[in-house]
Amino acid sequence: MTAIDPDLRTISTTCAYCGVGCGILATPDGRGGAAISGDPAHPANFGRLCSKGSALGETLGLTNRLLYPMIRCGKGIMERVAWSDALDHVAHRFQHIIARDGPGAVAFYLSGQLLTEDYYVANKLMKGFIGSANVDTNSRLCMASSVAGHRRAFGADTVPGCYEDLDEADLLVLVGSNAAWCHPVLYQRMLVNKQQRGARMIVIDPRRTDTVGDDDLFLGLKPGTDTALFSGLLIYLADNGALDRDYIERYTSGFDDAIARARNMAGSLSATALATGLSEQDVAAFFQMFASTERVVTMYSQGVNQSAQGTDKVNAIVNCHLATGRIGKPGASPFSLTGQPNAMGGREVGGLANQLAAHMGFTPPDIDRVRRFWKAPRIATHEGLKAVQMFEAIARGEIKALWVMGTNPAVSLPNADGVREALKKLELFVVSENVISNDTVDVGVHVLLPAQAWGEKSGTVTNSERCISRQRAFLSPPGEAKPDWWIMGEVARRLGFGAGFDFHSAADIFREHAALSAFENEGARDFDIGALQSLSDSDFDAMVPVQWPVRQGNEPQARFFAEGGFFANDFKARFVAPEIPALRTETTAARPLRLNTGRIRDQWHTMTRTGESPRLGQHLPEPFVEVHPDDAARHGLADGDFARVTTDYGQCTLRVIVSERQQRGMLFAPIHWSEANATGARVGSLVAPITDPFSGQPENKATPASITPYEYVFRGFALSRKPLALPEHAWSARVAVSGGHGYLFADNADLAGWQSWLKSFTTDDLAEYKDFGGGVYRAACFSGDRIETCLFIGPARDAGDWNVVKGLFAADTLGTDQRRMLLSGKSMDGLANAGPIVCACFGVGRNTICDTIAGGARSAADIGARLKAGTNCGSCIPELKRLIAQAGPGDPAQRKLAAAN
Repeated sequence: MTAIDPDLRTISTTCAYCGVGCGILATPDGRGGAAISGDPAHPANFGRLCSKGSALGETLGLTNRLLYPMIRCGKGIMERVAWSDALDHVAHRFQHIIARDGPGAVAFYLSGQLLTEDYYVANKLMKGFIGSANVDTNSRLCMASSVAGHRRAFGADTVPGCYEDLDEADLLVLVGSNAAWCHPVLYQRMLVNKQQRGARMIVIDPRRTDTVGDDDLFLGLKPGTDTALFSGLLIYLADNGALDRDYIERYTSGFDDAIARARNMAGSLSATALATGLSEQDVAAFFQMFASTERVVTMYSQGVNQSAQGTDKVNAIVNCHLATGRIGKPGASPFSLTGQPNAMGGREVGGLANQLAAHMGFTPPDIDRVRRFWKAPRIATHEGLKAVQMFEAIARGEIKALWVMGTNPAVSLPNADGVREALKKLELFVVSENVISNDTVDVGVHVLLPAQAWGEKSGTVTNSERCISRQRAFLSPPGEAKPDWWIMGEVARRLGFGAGFDFHSAADIFREHAALSAFENEGARDFDIGALQSLSDSDFDAMVPVQWPVRQGNEPQARFFAEGGFFANDFKARFVAPEIPALRTETTAARPLRLNTGRIRDQWHTMTRTGESPRLGQHLPEPFVEVHPDDAARHGLADGDFARVTTDYGQCTLRVIVSERQQRGMLFAPIHWSEANATGARVGSLVAPITDPFSGQPENKATPASITPYEYVFRGFALSRKPLALPEHAWSARVAVSGGHGYLFADNADLAGWQSWLKSFTTDDLAEYKDFGGGVYRAACFSGDRIETCLFIGPARDAGDWNVVKGLFAADTLGTDQRRMLLSGKSMDGLANAGPIVCACFGVGRNTICDTIAGGARSAADIGARLKAGTNCGSCIPELKRLIAQAGPGDPAQRKLAAAN
């Protein structure tokens, strides 16, 4: 019997993407890759994965990978150096700037994709030993308003419920959450509840997203009016005998002030309807369903958090649960769906500038407690600068040194162009990264440090329901990549703080983190994992998912607050009276629309990982802006054309999608594209740097904008085995494809210039089709029987069929007929054109689905049974249903044509 290579055994770990925290089984293939599947034993997903998680194996290559430390030399060129030289340089420059300008002149900017142990060391170094609280995180952009709302209401950043509540609720309310795309594994749990227990669903969102469709009620409210809606609900509950008076009296305070403020904001059902732009009938239906249902979970995400009124929105939701006692009970709680894999772990260790470690704050007792535990020589005594303010301070020259770890602020922050200019002013700009190039690195980093990536690093993450899971290494780190905690610890030693950073493993750090959580706690603080502080190395390695708190002598606790026990000084929850909501920026004749930004189904953040997956690049391959048909007609836009979106902060050129799912007066554009993978599509450059006054979270949902048509004469695409640098005059989007690199582009330059460009780097067998008068140029270079590079250009939509040619490009060899037909850009017998990918999990294209519908499939389940589409994560099911609806009655050819259009 052949023994299994221990380096190729299956490892249980945790997904690299959203806050659901799905368990994964990774089996290395011995060639730097791994087979990925869901872990059926993990309580977050029970084996189910979304399209992004399923495609993780396609993202493990070393393309664009940073392998060695690098320092920018005097000529401006990045040169490889030894680790010791890079670390000495970072420590020396930090030390010099701190001595000259004080600890407030330096800052860290972290990521919700760091492990808890990395986060802990960064927070300890900056806040406890350097003496500044200027350490913040990109989690500020996604869940800071939830943190602030929890702390105002509960006295601590406590998520009161758990995922099991989604199974047990009788009413599921989703507010500003496109869970079908952004948290599909949890959304499928909700659908199972609906199908098996009859739970009802309400979706509240300005956009008719793919989460709408299985709902019982959709409330397409005006942007920024969530507070008015839930204030109206609070009044309705009070006036219709739906309050839990005993709970309010025993466990809360501030109810009278909150109800009085709510009456001023939305004094009646009709006033609520007027404030939100909803019909009185829909508002009444929502209020009645909430009031009459004991088991209600209200889930909210970026549509609530990413707002200048985000904290008030959170508290308006929480108020309704406190008022009915529907909190911390099976099937009943407010629930924040976090966006990143370890946003919660970062919150635990004080990764936000306004927190100390272990959910402690900048109060004198907490400062003293953390100081004594850490033996900290110069602990920070006041809050630091939050993300947007931090980069504004860099622009003013107040912060001289910045260390960015695992994030891409030149793309993701609002006013991204301003962020880029600010970064150029730094005296010391350090980046710990996996990739050698992204928008932030390319601004002009001084020191680039290779950090271990997912699959190579080991530690813990915490998901949205407070469940701590192990993220384990299953690949050997390439080059000289190191854990982030090790890199920071080495700098700490060079700064003279070696005794405080004598960590030899992630387990060492976790034990200290757990010990601090229990230090002088005695139940006074929500976060306590003291029972884990004595784990041995082997116990840590084998640790199974566990939900905090895990107090010494107690079992883990799934829910909080069913019987009070809040973390304010009087142990009561606070009803918070929200302010009357008002958008901080107004539309004008020059900026008549509002820009809403967000995510799409198959991409993640700035695409440095998902952008490497051919599967994930096929659903929505180009950056786009979604426009309501009325606004499209008003501004002269057509579906599939290009438009320029402009705000007071920047402009982008994007493909136009005309859709009635978009609200009138609103634009929607996804956040994922960067300068590294598209031309003029960094949507962050459009977003106003307006922030919530309590959380510091930026308003990403309502920037005043204008839109105008932008015409390109030619459209085209290129495919190559090697990366290409397209001519600068072209608009382009890079797309991962099987076997190489793909580029979709548009241009106004003459075709002869494109021909010259192609011939400047191709020496292989070249076949061409030229009709310059008709605006068509197609060419392919071959190496043997395989396409090496090909270029297709034509007027408008006549460049050739991207999906057909992409299929031929992926083939190892082309037959004579295929080679002869290639430059036609059309399908031929023996090569079915599956069309644009709809189901990323199984690679099922739209044409294949339409053929199946034409062949008699009448439901998403029918399609799943025949093609497997929709049977994994389920996030494509709404699109399957739309294709069926578009097909409608009639002959199969007409149904297929309707779906294609």
